Parts: sequence; structure tokens; C-alpha cells
Amino acid sequence: MTVRVVLADDQPLIRAGLRVLIADTPDLEIVGEAGTGREAVALVEDVRPDVVVMDIRMPDMDGIEATRRITTAHVLMLTTFDDDEYVYGSLKAGASGFLVKDMALEEILAAIRVVADGDGLIAPSVTKRLIEEFAARPEPAPEPRSVTGVTEREREVLTLVGRGLSNREIADDLYISVATAKAHVARLLAKLDARDRVQLVIIAYELGLVAPPTGGSTT
Repeated sequence: MTVRVVLADDQPLIRAGLRVLIADTPDLEIVGEAGTGREAVALVEDVRPDVVVMDIRMPDMDGIEATRRITTAHVLMLTTFDDDEYVYGSLKAGASGFLVKDMALEEILAAIRVVADGDGLIAPSVTKRLIEEFAARPEPAPEPRSVTGVTEREREVLTLVGRGLSNREIADDLYISVATAKAHVARLLAKLDARDRVQLVIIAYELGLVAPPTGGSTT
């Protein structure tokens, strides 16, 4: 299946580079380009892509606000800024992944595919710091999230997702097959109305299933 992609970046050279790269990739297709966040929001409504590759700093409306308004596509944030505030703001707004522009182009292509499949992806340089930063924020959800219908096994899986484990690592930890672990994650996404794996990590923290690291002790 071809993944339909929108490029949103105010730098034409960045868009051109990604466009050339994706043009040679048979399973990816560029269906539109935008130079501002506002243009990106309107374009997504028109063409309904699978993934939006979104710059954070753009005129008219930044990428974080644009991401907040996009609900029909996965958003992969692409920026030159390896900064906690940008990472935190992006994921809070609903982004499925966060990459920095100095990553290899092949890694960006792989990230588009991962995000299109519904998995969250964050650049290795920011993964652990992001989870700790998000967990430490004193911003509880206004109301407790409902976990009605989530089984005990699914809570175990959610806890492991919250700790950053992959499906294979979850399978090894719980002595189940990778296919079973993947099925549990898929059911959690549906039951918790989560867009992707990154949001499951956030939910695990909100529910207290995974505690943020503190000074000298771990949970």
C-alpha cells in the first residue's frame, strides 16, 4: 500500500530534497506541499494524507498549532531544534514522532513508514529525555481517563509500552508471541482512543502505570 505524504516546511530546499527522495521510493507518494502551518491544515483537509512531515517553526501558524488542528493524519515533526520544549509541545499536540533534520534521509523515510503504521517514533537522541520530561510535568489530565474494558493483561502491556519497550521486548517479558503482543497493543489503541504508540506512553503516565524517574530511586 502506498503511503500518501504531505510535506509542510517553509524552506523550499528542504521540501525539494524530501520530494526528490520520496519520488524514488515506490511505497511513498507526495500528495501536497505547504509552506506554513495554516496551509498545512487546509491541505490535509483537502487531500487526506496518511502522514504529514511537519516543520516546527513556520510563519503564519507554527507546526505545533497545526498538529493540534490535524486529526485525520499522523504527524511526523521534523526540525533542526533538538530541544525539550519543542519535543514536549509536539507530542502534547498529538504528533506521532519527532525527528531532527540532521538524520540520514533513509532514516526519515523509515520513520514515515513507521508512523504510517501507527507506531510512534522519536529520534534516539531525545527518546529517554522526552519521556522523563513529559512524565515530570505537573499537568494531570482534567479528568481521569477511562480504562473500562481494559483487561489485566492489557494493563501489563500498556505499562511496558509506557516504559518504551518494543513489541518483541513486550513478548519476551510476558512470555507471549510477538503477534500476540502486537494484537494487545492494537486493542489498547482502539479501547483508549489513542492515535499511536506515543499516545499510549502518555496514557501510561497519566494513569500512573509508569512513574517518572526521581532523584535516587526508580519504580
